[in-house]
Amino acid sequence: MINTKPWKQNIILLAFVFPALIFYAAFVLAPSLGGMWYSLTDWNMLNPTYHLVGFSNYIEALTEDTAFINSIWFTLKYVVFMVILSNGLAILLAVLIESQKRAKVWYRTIFFMPNMISLIIGGFMWMFIFTRVLPYIAEHTMLHFLDQSWIGDPRYSFYSLLILSLWSGVGYLMVIYIAALQGVPQHLKEAASIDGANALQTFRNVTLPMIYPAVTIGLFLTLNGSFKVFEAVFALTKGGPGRSTQVIALNIFDEAFSQSNRYGYASAKAMILFFIVLIVTLVQLWIMKKREVEA
Repeated sequence: MINTKPWKQNIILLAFVFPALIFYAAFVLAPSLGGMWYSLTDWNMLNPTYHLVGFSNYIEALTEDTAFINSIWFTLKYVVFMVILSNGLAILLAVLIESQKRAKVWYRTIFFMPNMISLIIGGFMWMFIFTRVLPYIAEHTMLHFLDQSWIGDPRYSFYSLLILSLWSGVGYLMVIYIAALQGVPQHLKEAASIDGANALQTFRNVTLPMIYPAVTIGLFLTLNGSFKVFEAVFALTKGGPGRSTQVIALNIFDEAFSQSNRYGYASAKAMILFFIVLIVTLVQLWIMKKREVEA
């Protein structure tokens, strides 16, 4: 006799998932498929008609559009710095906070609070700091090196963007690493200490291999977030001065809504960004999963 109970359970589960699936299909899947189609056209969002142009939008973006190519290189530079610095600082903060015997909750709250603030609001806050607060401090103290054009000078605008992004995102990663550190068995650390390992050796040989799954998640989140960064750049520098801090997402936004309304061309750029993120993420997950198995 066939047991129908699993089928009933599956139907019940599908019934619960179905409303969310409808919203996902309507607001995520359908626009994504639409973007793939429009990337092959010359639609400008204004005319009801458009023509199919094939892959010419992709070819133009990757061979002729200097601004887009420069935005790709700048975004890659931003990704490298953010992945290394954000995860490094998050792990450092997590270790330092977990080593404290008191006020752990307060430290976690303080460092996590910036993540609760919108990046747009945070960008305006840091714009005030860079343009008003730091020059004031430099004028009234001996810290004259703070009196720089943090946003208007291409030499410093990149670092200003990094400061804003790190301030906003490190706290979230820190919570992930704190949770991972709490799962490391204490007896392993004690055994390493008995064997003569110092704190750094214990962390490198015992703690770090045990938190590799959390490192995989942290790298995944920072890679995706850094490639798709938009709010921080839009609020702080708007891609300037000139286009020196223009990331891929901002270039796509300008192409679709601020310049010539070339929506089809902007959709092609968005698909290029999608494939870049997909390939980099798959490679990162493959490497980190392999490291997890070896550890």
